[in-house]
Amino acid sequence: MVTIALYNLKGGVGKTASCVNLAYLAAKDGYKTLLWDIDPQGSTTFYYKIKNKDAQGIKKLISKDANLESAIMATDYENLEIIPNDNSAKSFDVMVEEMKGSKTRLKGVLKQLENEYDFVFIDCPPGFSALSENIFNAADIVLMPIIPTTLSVRTYTMVKDYFKEKDLDGSKMMCFFTMTDLRKNMHNEIMEYLHKDKRFFQTYIPYLSDVEKMGIHRRPIEEYAKSSLAALSYRDLWTEIKEGVLE
Repeated sequence: MVTIALYNLKGGVGKTASCVNLAYLAAKDGYKTLLWDIDPQGSTTFYYKIKNKDAQGIKKLISKDANLESAIMATDYENLEIIPNDNSAKSFDVMVEEMKGSKTRLKGVLKQLENEYDFVFIDCPPGFSALSENIFNAADIVLMPIIPTTLSVRTYTMVKDYFKEKDLDGSKMMCFFTMTDLRKNMHNEIMEYLHKDKRFFQTYIPYLSDVEKMGIHRRPIEEYAKSSLAALSYRDLWTEIKEGVLE
């Protein structure tokens, strides 16, 4: 089982859209896939048309005797299941508090699923916390979508420094550019600069309206705009990620 955590220190970088589409593509490839929506906004749960009221309280999922299987729900797509966000105001605070007791709590909780799934995708909350440290320990890959701007370079550096400070495995960090506009000189220059860092995949996700329309369709892009550049870009990115993971 490969656990891929979609993470960035800041929001608004296309993290959830990427998580939704990559998990879908993994399932479409025939891999048994689980998607866990930990982001307090619950956008992944929204995109997959899951009702929050059906979700279990977060504390039941992360306690020492947690039973994740009871929280797993079906989606409309074969091979793809989800643990939805429970949409309670205190759920994020509860999860952070629970994680303070152990840096490997989440890793232990996920271990019960290792024979059930090929891939687990986690839609992570932004920021640094006891929860993010747990996620970094539990994930095989911490996949960071990055907009090619000056502030994003700073954010990327801060995450690398955090990994060093907490003595985390820096080789888990893998990145790709998102919301990219090649008409902008800054985007081109920053992509050229950061591609020297071997953590970055070659495929990038352009800034396109088809990605923004996910909120209207509430489906992965492949389901409503299969021939679009956005869908093609995500397919290419998934292929690159898959080859890197399974090589």
